[in-house]
Amino acid sequence: MSKKMVLVVAAAIVDDDNRVLIAKRPSHKAMGGLWEFPGGKVEPGEAPETALIRELREELGIDTEESCLAPLTFASHAYDDFHLLMPLYVLRKWQGVLTPVEHEDIAWVRANRLKDYPMPPADAPLLASLRDLLI
Repeated sequence: MSKKMVLVVAAAIVDDDNRVLIAKRPSHKAMGGLWEFPGGKVEPGEAPETALIRELREELGIDTEESCLAPLTFASHAYDDFHLLMPLYVLRKWQGVLTPVEHEDIAWVRANRLKDYPMPPADAPLLASLRDLLI
């Protein structure tokens, strides 16, 4: 029996000090209280980069351009009722003030400390690539 495939996109937003922004999921949502990379579902007919730009505007109140999104790696994870495919992009340039519009909190974290924050299972494989890039 095959599971539904869900495509989501995520961003590793990196500041001038090589820290990565993570966001805490609202407690009332699935996997609430866990930390994640900002992003969200790709709508039918939507390009992943377009979806990520939209999601960053909705979730964090920032704007960026497709040329600022650098693909880094992806995660493929089977949850109980769906299979998640999640490309991760690195973003170093944006406009606006980062504001946790749809999250309980945000935090700037060094790549080697990301493992100290509880994350959804699909995010775990992304951490090694980020550490390699930023350390």
